[in-house]
Amino acid sequence: MSELFTFADYGQLLALVHNSIAAGAVLGLVGGLISVFVMMRDMPFAVHSISELSFAGASGALLFGANVVLGSLTGSILAAVLIGLLGSRARDRNSVIGVLMPFGLGLGVLFLALYKGRSANKFGLLTGQIVAVDTPQLSWLLATSAVVLVGLVVVWRPLSFASADPEQAAARGVPVAALSTVFMVLLGLTVAMSVQIVGALLVLSVVCTPAAAAMRVTASPVVVTVLSVVFGVGSVVGGILLSLGSTIPISPYVTTISFLIYVVCRIVGARRRRTVSRDVLHQPTTVAQGAG
Repeated sequence: MSELFTFADYGQLLALVHNSIAAGAVLGLVGGLISVFVMMRDMPFAVHSISELSFAGASGALLFGANVVLGSLTGSILAAVLIGLLGSRARDRNSVIGVLMPFGLGLGVLFLALYKGRSANKFGLLTGQIVAVDTPQLSWLLATSAVVLVGLVVVWRPLSFASADPEQAAARGVPVAALSTVFMVLLGLTVAMSVQIVGALLVLSVVCTPAAAAMRVTASPVVVTVLSVVFGVGSVVGGILLSLGSTIPISPYVTTISFLIYVVCRIVGARRRRTVSRDVLHQPTTVAQGAG
């Protein structure tokens, strides 16, 4: 255990990864916000598909010596647009996703197999490399985050309506199809950011789990959004801080914290529902006794 955790030089290490902590906080914020709509629209499967194409784009850029961030963004946007345009109905969307996932993963594996550079670069695309975030990468991440945040602010209300009740929204003149495409692009940008931080295999822990956990303890849209952001930032930044004193990569820490948050929220939600059900069952008896 002492080999896994050593906090002797923790203060010095902390000073060296300020870019990583900033990147983690931004990713947690954006991931927490987008997670709300991912769960409302029942699209965790789509997130995984987009991450596979993002992985393919990043690994292709790595092989050909191009910008890995741009490669990841290109793959994500391509997948998001294809899913948005070809998958207007849930069944069609799932079919498209089922085709894209193995294709993206296979293409990414092919590119990595052909790549003759450092093995750490290959591993990082799959499981993340947060401690290696440099200033240019942070700039890309901040710029992408700004685009996603502005986009979410602009479409938040109509997108919420379209996500909760698409038929009613369409009947009231809300451009449901256009909003779906816009959301898919914003989701693609977020997934590309997540791939750079936590890797293609673990994106769901950042883009899905925060809102999934929040929805277990509250039905309030505002509270769900706030909790989702708190859970997202907490899991990513917490994972970074724990990984600094360890020889284990960041990804297991992020996913474990995220999973534990979900488990706790699920337990709290279950207990709350049992309490409410018990109160409802006992209420008629109490009223009847009072009337007697």
